[in-house]
Amino acid sequence: MLLPLIILLASCILIPLTIRRLSGNLRAEKTPANATNSGRLLPPGPHGLPILGYLPFIGPNLHQDFMNLALHYGPIFKLSLGRKLCVVVSSPSLAKQVVRDHDVTFANRNPNVAAGVFSYGGRDIAFSPYGAEWRLLRKIFVHKMQSKQSMDSFYPLRRKEVRKMVAELYNGGGGEVDVGRVAFTTVIGMISGMFWGGTLGNGDGDDDVAKVVGGEFRSTASKLVEVLGRPNVSDFFPILARFDLQGVKKEMKRVSGGMEKIFDFVIDRCIDDMMNKPRSHDDHNGQQDFLHSLLEFKDQDTGNSITRQQIKAMLMDIVIGGTDTSSTTIEWAMSELIQHPEVKKIAQQELTRVIGPDSVVEESHIPNLPFLHAIVKETLRLHPVAPLLLPRCPTKGCHVGGHFIPEGTKVFLNVWAMHRDPEFWVDPTSFHPERFLNENDEQPTRSLDYLGGSFHYLPFGSGRRICAGLPLGERMVMYVLATLLHMFDWELPEGVVADTKEKFGVVLEKVNPLVLVSRPRLPNLSLYK
Repeated sequence: MLLPLIILLASCILIPLTIRRLSGNLRAEKTPANATNSGRLLPPGPHGLPILGYLPFIGPNLHQDFMNLALHYGPIFKLSLGRKLCVVVSSPSLAKQVVRDHDVTFANRNPNVAAGVFSYGGRDIAFSPYGAEWRLLRKIFVHKMQSKQSMDSFYPLRRKEVRKMVAELYNGGGGEVDVGRVAFTTVIGMISGMFWGGTLGNGDGDDDVAKVVGGEFRSTASKLVEVLGRPNVSDFFPILARFDLQGVKKEMKRVSGGMEKIFDFVIDRCIDDMMNKPRSHDDHNGQQDFLHSLLEFKDQDTGNSITRQQIKAMLMDIVIGGTDTSSTTIEWAMSELIQHPEVKKIAQQELTRVIGPDSVVEESHIPNLPFLHAIVKETLRLHPVAPLLLPRCPTKGCHVGGHFIPEGTKVFLNVWAMHRDPEFWVDPTSFHPERFLNENDEQPTRSLDYLGGSFHYLPFGSGRRICAGLPLGERMVMYVLATLLHMFDWELPEGVVADTKEKFGVVLEKVNPLVLVSRPRLPNLSLYK
């Protein structure tokens, strides 16, 4: 849909503005291939068209197109998307150079227009430039929210949301279920409870307020994810960003403004609570909700607090990083299991053995479910939620794999391609969770984890910019998925054929949402009430 607009702009606006630069580029092409003015060799890659670059040849699934280009040009190649110079890395050894050997150089982001708006100009964890402010925000999030003590204290909130999910599925009477939507609603309920559960729902009519805020939060978060992933001509031609021709910036301001109103409301309620009603710290096993912790935070070294804007930017990160990613992983896992009933059967047998037919899943059961862990790992191998991760941007020119990457280049790590590399994976395009259990395999994978130390398996990235919400995300995905499989049997509606068609976006979603029919699996129906 962007192509006609881009061609029109190239004809009417860009050609007059870039004719001098274009002439210079044409002269440069007569020099040795990929040579910069200083003689440093850029990676190989397709030339594309003047002004438009390779943009007209890119399909909707960028990760797949990049993999095909890597087969032709090699594990590192360059291309221009509009006026943006991009470099794509598709091999573990070169990824190691980016995220480990030159981690500081590549520690910055290159956010698109929509991301710049929702992150308050890069004041969050995901898009903030690498430096003291980013280190402080990440330290707060990792130590305050991601510590084992903190996550354990919020378990009753997560348990409540999972019980609500089970009851609603049971009361649905075996009707069709949009699995991704159910997972999204459950996860976002968990997150909102952990972030401001102590601020709302404390009696005196607050339960009604909490429901209203929760409903607005869910609908606004869904729209936020949609706008963030929308293609935008301003991202490919920065000279046009001021015109916002597609209205993406305007729409993101509107949607993120709605989310900001929710944040302002709960922040004001939290401040009022702190001033007028000293807390007993007994709301969640002695643990404050995360919002109270943020408002009370003071750095031990500097004594500095964090600003209201930084708090809201951090909350925005969780909306994107904790909701759609987790629910999409659950949906992909269920999609694979419905197509591999023998794997689903083994998983349910493990659940019955560990939990029992007369008990519900608790988070304490999760460490004793190695096959379910293997299912999630294999799901993230085949369907990483961010197939290109978040782009990196070098702060200075740097050599990777013998090629020069100029400052400001948008660098993609194609983990989707690396996860399917036959050099590292047996039968790489097939769904085989057993590969994460078999220590005697020719290419053992049992030791692989999510921490980014094995560069052929990077579902959450690696280095300084590894996903900050990894511990919480893993807990939520495992808990919800285990409950869905233990409590219910699942099958496709009559006449529906399963598929795993992908749709590239801010996260890697299914083209067709997974709709299944659920039936109670356990004999004790009181467990569903």
